[in-house]
Amino acid sequence: MSGEHGQAPQSVAYSWYVVIVLALTYTCSFLDRQVLNLLVEPIKRDLGLSDTQISLLQGASFAVLISICGVPIGRWVDRGRRVSIITAGVAFWSLMTAACGLAVGFFPLMLCRMGVAVGEASLTPAAYSIIGDYHPPQRRGLALGLYSLGVYFGSGLALIAGAGILSFLGTSVDLPLVGTVKPWQALFIYVGLPGLLMALWVATLREPARTETLRADAGVVPMVEVMAFFRTNAMVLGCLIFGFSFASLASYGLMAWVPSFFIRTFKWTAIEIGGSYGLINLIAGTAGVIFGGMLGDWLTARRVRGGRVIAMMCAALGAAICAGAAPLMENPRVALALLAPTSFFITIIVAIAPASLQDIVPNEMRGLTASVALLVVGLIGLGCGPTAIAVVTDYILRDESLIRYSLSLVPAVALLVAVVLFALAKAPYAASVIRRNA
Repeated sequence: MSGEHGQAPQSVAYSWYVVIVLALTYTCSFLDRQVLNLLVEPIKRDLGLSDTQISLLQGASFAVLISICGVPIGRWVDRGRRVSIITAGVAFWSLMTAACGLAVGFFPLMLCRMGVAVGEASLTPAAYSIIGDYHPPQRRGLALGLYSLGVYFGSGLALIAGAGILSFLGTSVDLPLVGTVKPWQALFIYVGLPGLLMALWVATLREPARTETLRADAGVVPMVEVMAFFRTNAMVLGCLIFGFSFASLASYGLMAWVPSFFIRTFKWTAIEIGGSYGLINLIAGTAGVIFGGMLGDWLTARRVRGGRVIAMMCAALGAAICAGAAPLMENPRVALALLAPTSFFITIIVAIAPASLQDIVPNEMRGLTASVALLVVGLIGLGCGPTAIAVVTDYILRDESLIRYSLSLVPAVALLVAVVLFALAKAPYAASVIRRNA
């Protein structure tokens, strides 16, 4: 809410410092979320799970809780102290990640994963709102893009660091106060507890004053006005959010099952694919986010009509081609090579998407809008991405060794749907930007 004491003077240096801290926090969230993808095979073995059950742990357990918690948290973000909201969320999801290492069955592990989702639901709506207040429109795309680096730094580190830790662990691990656990259980504890230090770091950030508000006093907008805005802009918001969601479906599906694809098809070890695919996510993901953020800002500065949406549409098409081809390659090195441009193109969308929404949404509605977007992305992208591939593998192909075909089909189709949705969003997005800047 406006008028809070201790609000930050918005110096350029401090503004970028805030982006760095929030990006590192986002990295921690994806590290905690995605480390399970490296542990699919040992968890399946030790707990006797199917691909579909594993996919529920990877995606649906997050999607359900983000859907339940996201909208009220977004409304809270638009009214409350955002730094405190993030701090509490980081501490909670870190403890719940460590608790995953103590789970002894499918349902306890699912409950812990749902707890991680509750904490993570607080981060992005608040971070988007904070970054939007620290950075003006002409550099906002790059700032939000750099924040989005956390997706690929976290996912990459989950594989690289996870593979490194696993290489030093034996068949069992003795932990103080806990006792003897499996290596995969120890890994959850090792990556979860350090997040408490990140929560303390976030707590030191200064809360920014709210900018670009509908009201001079930055007061709370009544829900009736919020709903009226959503109805008026339903076409553009719907196409953008659903376009992001189908691109996310492809991304989450690939991140969830690429390690198992290489383990089953090419007989690679978890350590081998963890290091290789993690490095691809780090390098290609970083390049895509920086390029996408700068490209979106460049197009906006030159007043290209619908520039951000055009860039996302082209990126989705490039990703669809590469994602469909990569799993069908007979040579694992060629498959990995094609996953690099896939990651690059998808991260262009990840970088541009938040800024495209902030271009057309007033400040007082950004937290709620981000939460609604995350709700849909959670249900379609995170909830359906890993599970859609698993269902095709388990119930259509009926052979886990044929995962390459489900891994090729599902992401490619989802990305082509995103292309169509972005194409439909272009004209109303351009019109909304003109009205917003009038």
